[in-house]
Amino acid sequence: MIKNYFKIAFRNLKRHKAYAFINIAGLALGITCAILIFTLVKYHLSYDTFHPNSDRIYRVITEFHSEEVSYSGGVPGPLGKAFRNDYTFAEKVARVIAYENQLLSLPQSRDNKKFQEEQGVAYADPEFFEVMDFPLVKGDKKTALSEPNTAVITQSVATRYFGNENPIGQTIRLDNRFNHKVTGVLQDLPATTDRRQEIYLSYANLKDQNAWLAGDDSWGGVFSGMNCFVLLKPGVTQATVEKALPAMSKKYYDAEGAKVFQFKLQPISDIHFNPDLGGYVEKKNLWALALVGLFLIITACVNFINLATAQALTRAKEIGVRKVLGGLRAQLFWQFISETALITLFALVVAFGMALIALPYVNQLFESQISINLFQDYYLLTFVGVLLVVVVFFSGSYPGLILAGFQPMQALKGKLAQKNVGGFSLRRGLVITQFAISQVLIIGTIVIADQMRYSKESDLGFNKDAVVMLPVPVRDGAKLSTLRSRIEQVAGVTGSSFCYQAPAASSNSSTGLRFDTRTEDEVFSINMKNADDQYIPTFGLKLVAGRNIIPSDTTREFVVNEMLVKKLGLKSPEEIIGKQLSVNGGTITAPIVGVVKDFYNYSFRTDISPVCIMSDINRYQNYGVKINLDNVKPTLTAIEKIWSETFPEFVYRQEFLDERIASFYELDAIMLRLIQFFSGVAIFIGCLGLYGLISFMAVQKTKEIGVRKVLGASVESILWLFGKEFVRLVIIAFVVAAPLAWWVMNKWLAEFKYKIEIGFGIFALAITATLVIAGLTVGYRSFRAAVMNPVKSLKTE
Repeated sequence: MIKNYFKIAFRNLKRHKAYAFINIAGLALGITCAILIFTLVKYHLSYDTFHPNSDRIYRVITEFHSEEVSYSGGVPGPLGKAFRNDYTFAEKVARVIAYENQLLSLPQSRDNKKFQEEQGVAYADPEFFEVMDFPLVKGDKKTALSEPNTAVITQSVATRYFGNENPIGQTIRLDNRFNHKVTGVLQDLPATTDRRQEIYLSYANLKDQNAWLAGDDSWGGVFSGMNCFVLLKPGVTQATVEKALPAMSKKYYDAEGAKVFQFKLQPISDIHFNPDLGGYVEKKNLWALALVGLFLIITACVNFINLATAQALTRAKEIGVRKVLGGLRAQLFWQFISETALITLFALVVAFGMALIALPYVNQLFESQISINLFQDYYLLTFVGVLLVVVVFFSGSYPGLILAGFQPMQALKGKLAQKNVGGFSLRRGLVITQFAISQVLIIGTIVIADQMRYSKESDLGFNKDAVVMLPVPVRDGAKLSTLRSRIEQVAGVTGSSFCYQAPAASSNSSTGLRFDTRTEDEVFSINMKNADDQYIPTFGLKLVAGRNIIPSDTTREFVVNEMLVKKLGLKSPEEIIGKQLSVNGGTITAPIVGVVKDFYNYSFRTDISPVCIMSDINRYQNYGVKINLDNVKPTLTAIEKIWSETFPEFVYRQEFLDERIASFYELDAIMLRLIQFFSGVAIFIGCLGLYGLISFMAVQKTKEIGVRKVLGASVESILWLFGKEFVRLVIIAFVVAAPLAWWVMNKWLAEFKYKIEIGFGIFALAITATLVIAGLTVGYRSFRAAVMNPVKSLKTE
């Protein structure tokens, strides 16, 4: 019997090729998106869950209590040591600090091979590999980093550096200055961890990078890259530890500092998802993505129901004959379910092919390493099985019941009316649902695109265009002076500045401050921008009071921004000129000589923070070069040549500042591309559903159209007969979608401190786009019905 069901189903599909193609196409698109979304969501939810003790691993974070509460995933350098000595909550405590874009070389190689490691290196305590489950394939994890000048590298790095040679005992050199002996080889890191550094150095050598941060007195500064992980003892809870941590603040800070610097624990499972602490993606965004996948599946199933019921009348006589010959209602139902199953199976095969084709683009977009292995991934296999059953019964049950319920006499006489196949009401509701989903996605696309454009085109308070950022590998005053002198002679270069970071940067150095004669530190922190005297003119910052800092290699003066003036409660920028400012735990004190207009020092998601600009050659990491865009290529070629001649032992790299700033919104750009794609899929499937409804109407109105044409009706009037139906449905869908989209997108925009307003124009553009797309879909099928020969139409009954 089952074999017979599928044989008949295959014949019916073969007979109605267009019907089969449209249904398979719609379901395949929906299932493709569902598979990709499920795989993507599962991939991200698996981050750092592979550690055997992941439920006991926490990261210590800093909670700043100033005018507002803010957070950093970093901690003061000495905290890890203090936690280990002062508390007994943890089995292991490990500090790790990462520095990106580091130069590694092999001094023992014949040609002194060099490698620019984008993920950089990490200085780690020996206990780090006992907290984290990163197995060593060579060496002892307990002692590999216990001695200074030692290193642990991954298998991939070992192969890249040393080929088939044994890496143990080999020497790698950091920054052309510091040698480290390889004492361990890590198994390659899993794709699902946020720790991406593949080279770990002994924490004892942190002093080579930053002696102050490595010291035991650097409680006044928090560097976001400085992490402290703890493996709590069994039975010790997060709440117990957090209750004891305020005592640490009181011990190592004065009364005011203890109020500002508070410490909390963050579960390792939360690191990937917490945006306040540098997480990659929020879980709510993953659930929103999953919801989009569900909507697309519903849209595809609705499309199937519409087309199936529109097709039902053409099978009325077939059903009548089967019933007269003794066919039972249940048999007819299962026959249609078997047809649905066959279509869904075809769609599933096509969907897997499309998912495999799309997967490399998804991995490229998310910089991920997702794979689809149906028979090796239990979760995916289960998901696909459940999805197959749900789609078959959700799509096939209603049309199956309609077909099985035909009265044989009416069916054989051709007396079935539209009420016998569900009428318009249900199909109208289904099409409204489809287009409501489509319009929510369209409105979302427009809002995200407008916010991205606003972020890109708004005045940031400084000049981000035509500025090339170069690395500063050596803080040698004579070399830097020579480099500047030569580069500023290049035709096309209009200015340059050595600095820690550009005005807007993802890496910021914040610290406490004390103003003038006040006896206590302020309750807020200040962002230190170490830079030379050319920083202000090169980046186009605007002085509103006082003057620029004088040329110097050390901090002798400060220029601050308007926000600091406001935070200090002063009435005008002029009031702050000449006053003393003390930062970095009181180690740096100098007079304020100027005030610049506020500029955005990070993305539009955060408020403008107080800033001080100060000279310090030992902190310069970047060299910003302002160029003329009329002759870019020869200018960049000349800059590269001069830089490489100045630092022949280092690897040249460059990045335009506007590209660096665009990376602040990288996840938003990915979301925009995703929602654009899913909007297109939803609209396409929705148009297929609309095509099904119009097809149904055309079949039902065949005789009516013939009569109208005989009585002199024009093609235009017949087109409007169909058109008014779809216009009504799209407008109703818009009325449903607009408030929902407004609410959802306002929630998203709430993450931005500086944002667009959702105005009438966004909704007008969405409804116009939907009407145009739907109009083209309806127009094609309506025109075919309108130009049909009326004689042929009247013969259909």
